[in-house]
Amino acid sequence: MASSVNPTVRRRRLGQELRKLRELKGMTAEEVAERLLVSQSKISRLENGRRSISQRDVRDLCSVYGVEDHRIVDSLMQMAKESRQQGWWHAFGDIPYSVYIGLETDAASLRVYEASLVPGLLQTPNYASAVTEGSWPEATVSDVERRVQVRMRRQERITDSDNPLRLWAVIDESALRRIVGSNAIMREQMEHLVEFSLRPHITVQVLPYAVGAHPGMYGKFSILEFHDPQDASTVYLEGITSDLYLEKPNDVQAYSVMYEHLRMQALNAEDSRRFILQVAEDWAAADNGS
Repeated sequence: MASSVNPTVRRRRLGQELRKLRELKGMTAEEVAERLLVSQSKISRLENGRRSISQRDVRDLCSVYGVEDHRIVDSLMQMAKESRQQGWWHAFGDIPYSVYIGLETDAASLRVYEASLVPGLLQTPNYASAVTEGSWPEATVSDVERRVQVRMRRQERITDSDNPLRLWAVIDESALRRIVGSNAIMREQMEHLVEFSLRPHITVQVLPYAVGAHPGMYGKFSILEFHDPQDASTVYLEGITSDLYLEKPNDVQAYSVMYEHLRMQALNAEDSRRFILQVAEDWAAADNGS
């Protein structure tokens, strides 16, 4: 559930404000880096919210930008202080996609396209465990348990009765047909998908094989949108060793258009439920050996 102070979101907002101050000053990131005797990449990471920022960094940057209004400086310093607090996910140790979790925790809506797996927010514990074991062969038992616990904790956003995350998921048929764990686990996962798809704030659509070629064939992606207009919509692309976050309006628009094409090509919500129920029956039959 979203907390009153989300460090990831605070870093993003603070970075946006610092970028505005730099641009108003007419300086490049390289020029600022030279003045502060730091690398240009540090300035870029501070501005895009991917790096923790100290109050000292804020003070130094405000000095370079000639900010004389103490109220602005104090406000930015407070944001820096809040941005260094720890979110709930830090209690689980080193999570590679912690930046994404911070954004997801504060998002108002999420549109996700998945090509090979059931989306994490809709996974059962058994399916999540089997996915982790299969995709991370060197993981220990405790590693798997920790990842599953994080995934289940993330799901509080879609079960929160007061402020649920608006979730729209387009799932390729291959994600429903690929056996993960066992036939029984797949049957359970399909039934779970149908159950959650009945919630008013969750829409699940299946993109069947019969559609043929489609815009999502290059891979999965997510689009996050936020309540606060200051928080730019973000496209999230998950990688093996690093992730990519796209915030430029043209990038977000391109992926949004792509998502609309996927939604239009996919089965509607009701037909998708019937399709998933049939797949669940197929898994049940396979489990019974018939």
